[in-house]
Amino acid sequence: MKKLSIFLLFVLSIFVLGACQSDEKVAVSGASSDGVQELKIKFSHVVAENTPKHQGALAMKEYIEKESDGKIKVEIYPNSSLFGDQDEYQNLVANNIQFIAPDLTKFVGNNPQFNVPALPFAFADDEEAIAFWDGEKGQEVLGSLKDDGVLGLSMWPNGGKHLTNGKHAISSPADLKGLKFRTQGGQVLESMYTALGAGSESIPFGELYTALDQGVVDGQENTFSNIESKKFDEVQKYMTIMNHTRVDYAVFTNTKFWDSMNDATKAIVEGGLAAGTEVARAEAKSLNEKALETIKERGNVEIVELTPEQIEEFRKVLEPIYEEYEDEIGADVIEAARNAGK
Repeated sequence: MKKLSIFLLFVLSIFVLGACQSDEKVAVSGASSDGVQELKIKFSHVVAENTPKHQGALAMKEYIEKESDGKIKVEIYPNSSLFGDQDEYQNLVANNIQFIAPDLTKFVGNNPQFNVPALPFAFADDEEAIAFWDGEKGQEVLGSLKDDGVLGLSMWPNGGKHLTNGKHAISSPADLKGLKFRTQGGQVLESMYTALGAGSESIPFGELYTALDQGVVDGQENTFSNIESKKFDEVQKYMTIMNHTRVDYAVFTNTKFWDSMNDATKAIVEGGLAAGTEVARAEAKSLNEKALETIKERGNVEIVELTPEQIEEFRKVLEPIYEEYEDEIGADVIEAARNAGK
């Protein structure tokens, strides 16, 4: 009996030691007992807090931290407080941050198909733009940066863009001649302003207010929420409601980070992305409507609302843009964009 007791004690010791070693391996892997890894995720973006993008990021943070019981921490850096337009992509590639949500036209240098939001009057509203990016062709474009170690996950709309300037009211294509506008960059936007007899310059979003104030450019194009939240109406005199091009964002992640998550962890992060997408898409329209009302209340700019006939005049001038970029963007992608949601 004594020998048996010693043997059983020996076996029990081996079992306990093995369990401790197993726990040690789990700790080293960064996963808790429920399989969720302990992570710190950084989400950097360039716009203000009262925008659809930031509200989506907050919803994403709330979901992930709640569902992971705090094992995953999400830090959000708005207003270019961590990285700006010029360096956020490089830092995503380096995995210094794990999520960014840039304007899609920022990637035209990587793939000219990201010019889609700049195609003049391609989308009537957010719903049509969402239908394109959620569709087959849109998903192909979002997934085209994998060679850089970057993966596009989900489109977050901001809305149609409108013109502001500090020189005079704009109600026809001829009114743009000789003016210089800030754009996000990209071949299509440059060609569009050339067709309208205007100049264009790419300026980081975080520097735009100062550039407008100092007269580096005469005007800019943006959504109501961006115009209002960054107070561009303080340094502009006129605004034309056009909806001629769009600001559409997408959430991008680093592929090494994405692939490093186990199934339990990734399921929570994907759930957070879905929650953020739902909020960002719902907030875009309402925030733009509220922003327009705020701009009107502030009374800093004279607002021009174009008639259907005036918009058609702009359409005719800009229609050749489609043929000019058909080969670069792809006839199939352009067709999918023009028919999205219809």
